[in-house]
Amino acid sequence: MNPDELLRIVDAIHREKNIEKEVVFKSIEAALVTVARKRYGDQADISISIDRKSGMITGRYGDQTIDPEQLSRIGAQAAKQVILQKIREAERDVLYEEYHELLDQVVTGTVQKVEPRAIIVSLPRTEAILPKSEQIPGETRHPNERIRAVVTEVKKAGTRLRIVLSRIRPVFVVRLFEQEVPEIADGVIEIKSIAREPGYRTKVAVASVDQRVDCVGACVGLRGNRIRNIVEELSGERIDIIRWDDDLMTLIPNALQPAKVDEVILCQMLGRAIVLVPEDQLSLAIGRWGQNVRLASKLCGWDIEIMTRDELDEQLEQAVLGFSSLEGVTPELADRLVGEGFLSYDDLSVIEPEDLMEMGGLTEEQAQHIIAQAEAKAEEAEQLAREEKRRQRQLEREREAARAEGVENEVPPLAEAGEAVQEQEEAPPEEDLTEEASSGLGEGTSS
Repeated sequence: MNPDELLRIVDAIHREKNIEKEVVFKSIEAALVTVARKRYGDQADISISIDRKSGMITGRYGDQTIDPEQLSRIGAQAAKQVILQKIREAERDVLYEEYHELLDQVVTGTVQKVEPRAIIVSLPRTEAILPKSEQIPGETRHPNERIRAVVTEVKKAGTRLRIVLSRIRPVFVVRLFEQEVPEIADGVIEIKSIAREPGYRTKVAVASVDQRVDCVGACVGLRGNRIRNIVEELSGERIDIIRWDDDLMTLIPNALQPAKVDEVILCQMLGRAIVLVPEDQLSLAIGRWGQNVRLASKLCGWDIEIMTRDELDEQLEQAVLGFSSLEGVTPELADRLVGEGFLSYDDLSVIEPEDLMEMGGLTEEQAQHIIAQAEAKAEEAEQLAREEKRRQRQLEREREAARAEGVENEVPPLAEAGEAVQEQEEAPPEEDLTEEASSGLGEGTSS
């Protein structure tokens, strides 16, 4: 290989591929060693070096010097193929370092191709995939369209690079806020927590380190222009901006907005907050398919159960009676359990034996016996609930069949509970956490 030609190749690769010259030289040297070993043997002690200034190639086989003619005869074409592979690997490594630094950062690309299972996105000097599972539900994209997403995965795959993007991760919303709200990028306003159900709703809790700066107002922007830009980027997803407070008694009502809260009762042992609301605020606090309370729970990191005062009084009474019926539970212990927020056999079944022993002055054997009874009662209640659900579904099928035959009046109407089950079944797949939400419990992140 002509030394001048070799130097020109290295310089061209350096400029066009943005790869350091030293990396290119080492790749070519490694490639020549690979080809030389095909002649001298895979285990041969071979070293080949290239003078960085003159481009001259020198090599050694054990203690012997390989002269330039021998190096030329090694196989120029074969060496060229290996050199190209090494260069592609070097280019991949450069891109890997570049995009690995962009993990959890927003990149802007162009939709190259829309496939059933993914969107191929063209990025600077490479391409990435946006899987269907990482796309906002209901969102459609077209070729040559500009798109923004957050980098979630960067992996080497042979001589290529696999880059995976996402538009559904909470961090994507965080980065959008950083781009739209200078106070967040400057550290004056901090995003304390975020909970998201992509395509539907996001709750973002913010706080200001400068009391003179209104954190909520700054995020909304003048006439709502800042939050509007984020909502448009998220294809109309609703965003609630919540004022963060370290006091849960303040934070939880804030997180449940726009519903109005009467009282918050914290059950420390269960990590649960019982939130009392007026009757006319109950559905608003829970939200459609339980979305509001679920996101508020994620945002605060506590299970939140929504109920009215009358519902709480009824549950307290039932819990005291239920616990008192268990062998070994005194009325005093039942009252204390209820006072700590244990309102069902299911709650009691997960209590730590040590806590129960302390609360009731019990032995470990007595505590374990009570917990075992609670577990059995909880399983029994769950079985009854499943049977009731099956019964309601059967009634619904009979009702539908009768309606089709025009004899609807001959079928007993569904109970209200059955109507509720039907509504839950009609909820979209993305809201399959309905049963959890209907009991007032959520997982927590934000809306």
